[in-house]
Amino acid sequence: MNRLGKAVVIVVALVAVAAVYVMNPNLPTPDGAISASLYSPGELGMRRESISLIDSSRPTSANGDYAGDPARQLDGFVWFPEDVGQAPFPLIVYSHGFMSSVGEADNLAEFLVPKGYVLVAVDYPLSNGGAPGGPTVTDVINQAGDVSFIIDSMLARSMATDDELSGLIDEERIAAVGLSLGGLTTQLVTFHPSERDSRIKMSVSIAGPSAMLQSGFFDNADVPFLMIAGSSDAIVPYQDNAASIPERVDNSLLVTLDQGSHAGFAGISSTFMRWFEHPDELVCPMLVSGLERDQEEQDSILEANLAAGITATVSTPCAMESFPRAMRPGQQQMLTRLAVYAFLESSFAEESSRRQAMLQYLQQDLAAENSPDVSVTANQ
Repeated sequence: MNRLGKAVVIVVALVAVAAVYVMNPNLPTPDGAISASLYSPGELGMRRESISLIDSSRPTSANGDYAGDPARQLDGFVWFPEDVGQAPFPLIVYSHGFMSSVGEADNLAEFLVPKGYVLVAVDYPLSNGGAPGGPTVTDVINQAGDVSFIIDSMLARSMATDDELSGLIDEERIAAVGLSLGGLTTQLVTFHPSERDSRIKMSVSIAGPSAMLQSGFFDNADVPFLMIAGSSDAIVPYQDNAASIPERVDNSLLVTLDQGSHAGFAGISSTFMRWFEHPDELVCPMLVSGLERDQEEQDSILEANLAAGITATVSTPCAMESFPRAMRPGQQQMLTRLAVYAFLESSFAEESSRRQAMLQYLQQDLAAENSPDVSVTANQ
């Protein structure tokens, strides 16, 4: 190869390396001593396995030009520690947002699993971005049942003697975590009077809609509840949804990220979307179009659940007149990781001193070490 050819190869290689960095930058790390310690990488490693679950006891509804199905297909992944010497581990069921996918769970999985957690997530049949007939939010009422079926399936595998997950899951330490519509799914499976799953011991809603959930709705279960929300969320407006959580939900914590956006919670936003002043400005047109498609059916489902404490009072998405500069997505995701991990440890850590330390961190140190980006309000 001549000198010119070698030079071209070197340039191409450098461009490739730069592209990898640009599209997959490292998230920032916290400055505070306690936060930095908690944010240090786990040491248990991680394995990921594809899963394909079929719940033949419940149908998938017709949707647009999709005729429906007598069963519910749930394809996704389970992430679990490579070093299983500390098993059994807590189980986290992660629920993705509207028009999203199972890949959304990667961001939390890669952080939590090496620290001693099993995490499972699937594409929900009709709300994922590639859903037949087009993604719809109306199937959210059925996603609570999907979470319960996923728990059934994971516990069955943990109890089997010849399974990769054999003995890995602690059935007394199960949490539900979700983003956006997945956050609403989490609230439904935790608190709904008939759809809730009593095996869920902790619940985290990240920017999940809650304006339609009356205070009485949350009285159906006494489960530690964490809401993480951005004050500049254009899609699930903060004041209408998250701000009143400490008043409406006993044993709850609200972690507010100053100028945090909605899309900023999604892993993809820390790549190319980080160059936008406000990531929600890019997402809003697509989201509004998807929501308008089945507005009448959404209203009818809400009205059918009035007795369950669910009303038709919803906030209007994407009504912001302007999109001011939002918190950088990488910072937003780093703070979310810290809050979720500390919250889970505040109940699931085996040593009581660790549980107490994590609760104190959430109530005091998280905000103190990450001011002014974070504020925490508790009802405990």
